[in-house]
Amino acid sequence: MEEYILHIQIESRVIGDIARNHIVPTAVRYQNILIENVTGLKTIYGDKFKDFAKEQLSIIEQISHHIEAINSLVTKMTDARKSLNKQTDIEKKANGYCNKVKPLFEEIRYHCDKLELMIDDELWPLTKYRELLFTK
Repeated sequence: MEEYILHIQIESRVIGDIARNHIVPTAVRYQNILIENVTGLKTIYGDKFKDFAKEQLSIIEQISHHIEAINSLVTKMTDARKSLNKQTDIEKKANGYCNKVKPLFEEIRYHCDKLELMIDDELWPLTKYRELLFTK
């Protein structure tokens, strides 16, 4: 059981690290590119800029939603892990890791996957799923 807990703990730390230190900064970088684009459109078109920047504004909003979700879920996962590490009953600790920490993996991954689909390939720091499918 200790080994199971250790595996979940390590995976949790890796997921949190990748999400916060690679995916979120890349999403912010891409969002800033879009913001610069919208600002340029506003400079050129004035009040009519929204007619030309609808998609960019929508993507900026979606990125913000996913960034917020990732950050709050990683915090929730870390807090759950810290709380469970104080647990002395190994069975309760294992059940807690299984029921409170591990389910957050999929939620975090969902938001990271959504960002992967939105962000320019040139900026994305990791191999994308579609690239893995065609790698020989």
